[in-house]
Amino acid sequence: MNVRRLIPAAALAGAVALGATTLTACAGSGAGGGSADGKLDVMASFYPLQFLAERIGKDHVKVDTLTKPGVEPHDLEITPKQTGRLGEADVVLYLKSLQPAVDKAVAQSGVKNIVDAATLTPLEVHGTSGHGHDHGADADHPEEGHGDEHGHSHGEAAEDPHVWLDPVKYAEVAKGVGAALEKADPGHAADYRKNTEELVARLTALNTEFEDGLKNTATRTFITTHAAFGYLAERYGLDQEGISGVDPESEPSPARMKDLQAVAKKENVSTVFFETLASDKTAKSLASDTGLKTDVLDPLEGITDKSQGADYFEVMRSNLKNLQKALGTK
Repeated sequence: MNVRRLIPAAALAGAVALGATTLTACAGSGAGGGSADGKLDVMASFYPLQFLAERIGKDHVKVDTLTKPGVEPHDLEITPKQTGRLGEADVVLYLKSLQPAVDKAVAQSGVKNIVDAATLTPLEVHGTSGHGHDHGADADHPEEGHGDEHGHSHGEAAEDPHVWLDPVKYAEVAKGVGAALEKADPGHAADYRKNTEELVARLTALNTEFEDGLKNTATRTFITTHAAFGYLAERYGLDQEGISGVDPESEPSPARMKDLQAVAKKENVSTVFFETLASDKTAKSLASDTGLKTDVLDPLEGITDKSQGADYFEVMRSNLKNLQKALGTK
């Protein structure tokens, strides 16, 4: 049974409305005024939100990010200088609970124009097994399942923040970001609206590519070091088996490794996935013990020269090809 904790529609709408009302027009004319060149100054906490701001804002925005390329977002520490820079932005985009250091910096910065992406699409509870959730955890004793594998807080019920790996949910976040930029810079609202519609159309097409590409496979189960793919798995009817929890640096127990060996044999799993921003040691160890191959499944928390693509769409298509190969597309 898939465990969900959906945000009620009314509460979600209220959160979006509240987020919108906190945004104020910049520079009187609505042209933005935070950066030296008169563009809307946007600070994004990490790559998926930076990408949305750049694609929706285009020439009207100057976008910076707190998480530099190559830095694992979950481990990010914020410097006082970055906190000061945060307070100078016209708009701050972040995803509450993904990066505790960012949450703290946002709270201390005095920023008024903030957008929490976690309020723009319903979050769900995912673990290390099944469609992104843990079948092994007793409801009354979550510590026996995935509860203690989370290296950072996702809120009271441990909601999964990795919404951008589902193109449908990412499109919902894109709409919220677009609305926020419109509110902050009404002089360019028409452009933001047009750019948002174009981006949402591309995400809708990407969703269709995944649906068609993963329709007929020899197995529906994949093993990954970082249990970041719960939303993707649920969207396309796959079963995610995470070696560790949503924190890629958490160490799996010997019992978990033994369980995964049994899963791999039972479900005809061919591949253990690892990612570019975290160690592949555990994946290679499991693969060696079970005679499996290894490949990359990128959680897209950052783009580096090691990424299999130059932007979100290219890396997601690489993920699709790697999944098709591992799952045995028919």
